[in-house]
Amino acid sequence: MTQPAVTFQIKQLEEHFDTRLLDRGHGKITLTPAGELVLAYAERILGLSAELDSRVSELTDELAGQLKIGASTTIAAYWLPQILEGFKRRYPGVLPRVVVGTSKLTEDRVAARDLDIGLIEIATEQNAIERRSTTRDELLVICSPAHPLAKFEQLAARDLVGHAFIDRDPGNGIRQIADDFFEAAGVAGSEITLCAELGSLAAVKRLAAAGLGFAIASRRAIHRDVEEGRLVAIPLQPRTYTPLEVIVPRDKFRSRLITAFADYACEEFARIAREEEGV
Repeated sequence: MTQPAVTFQIKQLEEHFDTRLLDRGHGKITLTPAGELVLAYAERILGLSAELDSRVSELTDELAGQLKIGASTTIAAYWLPQILEGFKRRYPGVLPRVVVGTSKLTEDRVAARDLDIGLIEIATEQNAIERRSTTRDELLVICSPAHPLAKFEQLAARDLVGHAFIDRDPGNGIRQIADDFFEAAGVAGSEITLCAELGSLAAVKRLAAAGLGFAIASRRAIHRDVEEGRLVAIPLQPRTYTPLEVIVPRDKFRSRLITAFADYACEEFARIAREEEGV
């Protein structure tokens, strides 16, 4: 649209609502409170229009359209690429849009319907979501081969006290499981020597490989680093696992696309896990 046409359309909207939608002055334009409200509803209307097109096309056509996926950092890096590759080969008309964040942030965004589906380590019991547990991945202590912990065959929570701990950021699913591991063993937070809190698993592995402390990570995420000698991985005692879960909004009229991807992701999580276990 040309600038005069845009101006005309805005003027018509303002006349329709009998209020100003834009504040103009000092070389800039900002939305009024009424303008903010109209914008929010306009975005919802456009979203519903796109969803309607997608739902109707699903009745007769091959699966296609945009799919908003949220994933935790570990799953996004070490599980999701393989899942997306297979799904795209099966349904080339689907456009995945991936948002990476902590398990907690992803869950909240799925509950708020900002995301169509989430792939996370651990979910809570929010009423607004449905959860499917798919498989699990073992959590291991990782450290430099030269670290004092590297000589152990397994490590209890008390064995880790006094060593610098490279933790994940708040809201991370693996951090929650690690916290529960220490708590179950009676190790208070004040007894843990915190080295860093990091949102990036790559940064966690780099600091651990450099000998700055130990961390707790999933087996799939550190497999190559262990094989190439950068890290040593030691099982926890008792053995500890992170669940891998698929979450979707609780919706009576869920789209066929969301259902198809949720089913496929569950199948692929289980298949990849079986392959790695040699089953």
